[in-house]
Amino acid sequence: MANKQNRAGGRHLYLIPLFIIAICLFIVVRPKMSDSTQIVVDDNPTEHIIIHSESDSTTVEYKPFDPNTADYRTLISSGVPRNIAVNILKWRESGKVFRIKEDLALCYGMTDSLFFELEPYITIGEEFKIKRGGGNQPYANKSPRNTKKERHQQHIDLEPFMLDTVGESYLELVGFTPKQAELVVRYRDIIGGYTSFEKFKECYAVDSIMAERLRPYIVFPEPKAKEEKRAVVEFPVEINSADVATLVCISGIGQTSAQHIVRYRELLGGYYSVEQISELQVVTTENFQRILPQICCDNSKIKKININFAAQNELETHPYLSSRMLKRIMNKRQLKGGWSTIEEMIDDNIFTKEEAARIAPYLLFGTDSE
Repeated sequence: MANKQNRAGGRHLYLIPLFIIAICLFIVVRPKMSDSTQIVVDDNPTEHIIIHSESDSTTVEYKPFDPNTADYRTLISSGVPRNIAVNILKWRESGKVFRIKEDLALCYGMTDSLFFELEPYITIGEEFKIKRGGGNQPYANKSPRNTKKERHQQHIDLEPFMLDTVGESYLELVGFTPKQAELVVRYRDIIGGYTSFEKFKECYAVDSIMAERLRPYIVFPEPKAKEEKRAVVEFPVEINSADVATLVCISGIGQTSAQHIVRYRELLGGYYSVEQISELQVVTTENFQRILPQICCDNSKIKKININFAAQNELETHPYLSSRMLKRIMNKRQLKGGWSTIEEMIDDNIFTKEEAARIAPYLLFGTDSE
């Protein structure tokens, strides 16, 4: 009996090496889990995209959303991170709208990589897109209080009035919200006055319904007044002080080009060189050569930005500052406290040398907030 048990135990000992070999083979040939994140995209990218994390414990499903109308719950369910969703709502609360997808890249906290993932799913409603002569309203997300006020104002008796002389308070009485009235006046100043009904409709604060309602009551100046203004233009024209009416007197500049030149000037804070108007798509190379001898530039009129104290919303509107630069400026400034020269910003990898040369005339390296 004892001999039988010893023989059985001996047979079991032969199985141990085989068991160890099997375990080693399993470890060597089993598929390894990728440490990198895997992205699985549906055949139809407008439907959804699923991102799997390393542990596959978290999935984010991207769905189409309109940043101008989606509420917090919708943004989150569409795959937008919570902090970005909150900043989108803050953007709208300040009276702004998203006219193009790239506007979303300016939201605080948005990284380039996240924007590139969200971009296929961002939808901008037709009422918010930039249009010429259409009913694009920059402040379309009105509060219930403003909507109620506008319904009440529909019953106000209107009388003939001249757009070029009325103020914001009167525009509010005829049906505009305070912000729309402000934009109507600001646009009037930029273009040098509303000379026709078509020019009035080009203002982004004027929708087609409001324009047609006011059409019978708007009085425009006589063309003679415009001709008299053109007659006093002196050459070369200084482009940092010229209005639209003056710019159209320049051979090679039409009404549309003049409006773009003035708008771009407002965004830049002024031109430091006549060469900058060639950056506009409406100014062709041929036209620029015709325009050049007729213009000059007083760069002392430039509005500068104190880079060490300027708020983010002041910086993000400048055409020469990309979202990448803005993010680096805000992060580095918080750690470092500011810069003394543009060379320091190059050393801190905020700008390349070419970018620095372009933005430098607009920067002020002050030691205080004044």
